[in-house]
Amino acid sequence: MAEMKTYLKRTASPEEAGVSSRAVAAFIEDLKESNLETHSIMILRGGQVAFESWSRPYGPDIPHAMYSVSKSFTSTAVGFAVEEGLLSLETKVIDIFPDFRPSKRDENLEKLTVYHLLTMTAGKDVSLLSDRTKNQWVKNFIDSKWNFAPGESWQYVNDNIYMLCAILTRVTGMTVTDYLMPRLFEPLGFGRKPFWETDPGGIETGGWGLFLTTEELAKFSLCYLQGGVYEGKQVIPEKWAKEATKKQVSTTRKSRDSSVGYGYCFWQNSCPDSFRADGMFSQFGFGFEKYNAVLVVTASEIEEQKFRNCIWRHFPDAFMEENTESSGNNDLSEKPNLAPLEELGAAPRSQLEKKIAGREIKIERQRLLDIAKQPISMLPITVVYMTAEKAGNIDKIKFSFGKNECKMSWNEGRERNTIICGMDGETRKNPIMLAGIRFTASCTAAWKDEKTLSVWMRPLESVCQRRIDFVFNGDSVKFYLSSCPDTKSILLTLSKSVSEYVKNPYAVKTVQNVMLNGYKVVEPVHSGRFIQ
Repeated sequence: MAEMKTYLKRTASPEEAGVSSRAVAAFIEDLKESNLETHSIMILRGGQVAFESWSRPYGPDIPHAMYSVSKSFTSTAVGFAVEEGLLSLETKVIDIFPDFRPSKRDENLEKLTVYHLLTMTAGKDVSLLSDRTKNQWVKNFIDSKWNFAPGESWQYVNDNIYMLCAILTRVTGMTVTDYLMPRLFEPLGFGRKPFWETDPGGIETGGWGLFLTTEELAKFSLCYLQGGVYEGKQVIPEKWAKEATKKQVSTTRKSRDSSVGYGYCFWQNSCPDSFRADGMFSQFGFGFEKYNAVLVVTASEIEEQKFRNCIWRHFPDAFMEENTESSGNNDLSEKPNLAPLEELGAAPRSQLEKKIAGREIKIERQRLLDIAKQPISMLPITVVYMTAEKAGNIDKIKFSFGKNECKMSWNEGRERNTIICGMDGETRKNPIMLAGIRFTASCTAAWKDEKTLSVWMRPLESVCQRRIDFVFNGDSVKFYLSSCPDTKSILLTLSKSVSEYVKNPYAVKTVQNVMLNGYKVVEPVHSGRFIQ
């Protein structure tokens, strides 16, 4: 049974812990002016929370997708296993999986170790398009081509860290989440077992898929900052805490904070004496060793260096001498806070509500999307593109309307979900289940005109908002899907990094062209008809 949930100590003001309120306010204003969608901020100094804020409808008790921050937790599990003598950094991967040893000897495979996986120096090049719905992730890794021999170079590959979870499952006889419960999650006072996505066989994805609250990530980052100590107790082995967060290998990325060095699934920063756990869409857990400080951010910005540049404009300068109460820092008229995120406001209602209420809409299947294994979903593609259980193929939609609300029900995969959307400008929160993941859907709806109903649904455990416009014309319905941030911008940003994974210049251009036009494929106009 999990121990009780505990909370970090709070200070009465940021200045009490040595953090400038004025600097925090300038940081928040900069985030706004830079158009960086931020879901939460938590700043710790001296082990205490000096500042915290969430953008409504996000909140402190709702876990958030961590993406590659998950890697740092997988690394921690490896650290425990090393400490307990279950494996070592020199353990050969193929010795853990002798049943996957090929009939023809592969010298590179015989050299591959846990250290290579941890430091992204393995050399394997697993396709980003590999079918995650099949229970053959280990085989996919073993059978994938080599880009270089183990230890000869560096390449960021998610599946390296999945393989660590597969190794841990074999040597411990339990899931990584269960293994970490008494060793990490309980000592840090999580008070719950975090959800971590798995492959079809139940092995954690490792490189992504973990969901944590802002404070849980803050506790984890603080523990590493303090050499593995939390509330006076050595939780993470001291040697591992120090080695994991220092530079182990050089990297091949060129951006300001990705070229400094990589540890055991932690990054070095351009700011000296600091490290970070880092996840896609700007999920960050920073440790500032010189200032005994932690900065945690959850967000939805695909250009992570843009977000980090904003951080460096204000940190570590925001840290000052502790207990400084000068008027230059605490004379703000009100406490700085993140602004609420955009939602649909109240709008005039349509007479069509009476005609469509309770009637079922049958959706025409998009065969191309089925073939691409990206069927139309109420979840944005960025939420489900690497899930083992694909959401998709919305069908049998029904609407009903109340005084200030719209109710929408639909089938998707094995699930039927219902959401209530506020039509008065206020969100309604709804539990839903899609792609094997429980989400809290924050929803609004409004009529754009007499024939067009807009529905906005934000799964709060994730980073993107789904937006759909339903256009009614007699018994026919067309609907237009988009997301925020939009898929086109996301693919444009991702296309810039293709050369890090694809070495052939002609292949790079081809892949980039596909990505730049991919939004037209994954978010086409859809059609349906009322069948009742």
